[in-house]
Amino acid sequence: MDVVAGIDIGGTKTKIGLVDKNGNAFEQLFFRTREYQDLDDYLDKIKESVEVLLAKSAAPINLIGCGIGAPNASSRNGTIENAANLVWKGQLPIVKKMKERLDIPTRIMNDASAAALGELLFGNAKNMTNFITITLGTGFGAGIVANGQLIDGYDGFAGELGHVDMTLGDGRLTGLGVRGGLEAYVSATGLKRTILFMMSKYMNDSRFRGIAYNDLHGEDITKAAEEGDFIALKAFDYTANIMGLALANFTAFTQPEAFFLMGGLVNSGKWILEPLEKYFEEHLLEVYKGKVKLLQSGMSGKNAAISGAAALIWEEHQ
Repeated sequence: MDVVAGIDIGGTKTKIGLVDKNGNAFEQLFFRTREYQDLDDYLDKIKESVEVLLAKSAAPINLIGCGIGAPNASSRNGTIENAANLVWKGQLPIVKKMKERLDIPTRIMNDASAAALGELLFGNAKNMTNFITITLGTGFGAGIVANGQLIDGYDGFAGELGHVDMTLGDGRLTGLGVRGGLEAYVSATGLKRTILFMMSKYMNDSRFRGIAYNDLHGEDITKAAEEGDFIALKAFDYTANIMGLALANFTAFTQPEAFFLMGGLVNSGKWILEPLEKYFEEHLLEVYKGKVKLLQSGMSGKNAAISGAAALIWEEHQ
């Protein structure tokens, strides 16, 4: 059986899986990205992990390629360049270095764009020609498909919508130094920052008044919302309003049929999704109202990030 190694390089975790032609990652593992301060040590760990997965398979398999999704990745240059949430800076020749370790066809792409390709090949976007995927993890990523084509831009960096200024330069800094940038508000990290903002703005009791920032996790905020915690509910509403405005603005670029939402923040369920639906519809231009769907990823039973990365190779074998 032919398989592709799908690698998702995240700011917190690196996820690796062996993915079949239907997008199923039947062997997978992860390790913490930040434990590897040296890039070569990190890439050696990826090679070792792929070999571990290959050895675990009970059935004979043939590794036909390696697809990598990563922040600030250039599909044209095979590089990662100054990613905000990664410890290695500068222009990193990831594809070249990986080919030295695994002598197979290797491609890299912005992680959110790879997720869009995965949604197109394996998910709920199979019959769509215009949609945008939004990944809400450590940061905010976007992958854009217009007229049936993935938009990767002149140099492979299209879709950096997480660094669009939402506050006219008077707000929080993103990891790339954009003041008021979207991902500083709409991401798992942004939600944590909003909790602190809400505690400074309101005097209401909250479970978070006794928790340090580094001990605060998204699951805690969701649980607090379920318990009716005022600060948690305010934080979700504030986040949803900013995100609703951003998605309404993005609609004007390509008029997508749908936005597909994925990533840790989406796991908060109705606490983020219900106010998002309301604010999104409010902010849309009249001509778009009622026409654009907000959907969760259709990669049911699949790891969207891993399968999306593998789609970079499977796209060429359809």
